[in-house]
Amino acid sequence: MDGPEPETTPFDAISQQSNRALRIYQKYLDACTPYVPHRWGATILLFTAFFVRILVVQGWYIVAYCLGIYILNLFLAFLQPKFDPSLDSTEDEGLEGGQSSLPTKADEEFRPFIRRLPEFKFWHSATRAVIISLFCTFFEIFNLPVFWPVLVMYWLILFSLTMRRQIQHMIKYRYVPFSFGKAKYGAK
Repeated sequence: MDGPEPETTPFDAISQQSNRALRIYQKYLDACTPYVPHRWGATILLFTAFFVRILVVQGWYIVAYCLGIYILNLFLAFLQPKFDPSLDSTEDEGLEGGQSSLPTKADEEFRPFIRRLPEFKFWHSATRAVIISLFCTFFEIFNLPVFWPVLVMYWLILFSLTMRRQIQHMIKYRYVPFSFGKAKYGAK
């Protein structure tokens, strides 16, 4: 009556199972979205477990360094606005005499602060990075011999150089990055 059924390959079965697993994973991500303190608490616990593991085994410093650089990169993206007014003012110098596009009076247009990296994506990426780093500490291949004080000094220098611009930006525009919803960006 009906035509022959299409053949299913092992790849189709694996694809169906992986799609099912991804849907379940997304369901749990969606369920935990409103619980910000709980999510960050779990990430801090994972990070503490990673830190204790590094201290106890006295190794895997390069994994810790890579994790630190990655989280620093995420943090900088979290602090930066999606549309940077300092870049807009340099582009508009010829038009408006270098005036900032931020509102300074009540009658000017309000432009809300939109982060380059939203809080949820910051949390999700940081948590995945900590889990992967913790997983890497169980394999000797990732335990590269390095002199850890050099890595710490290099990370501190990198942190100070990259955060200098952010701190200057926060001082200039009186920006408080952790107001969570109550933007005080450019208000006088």
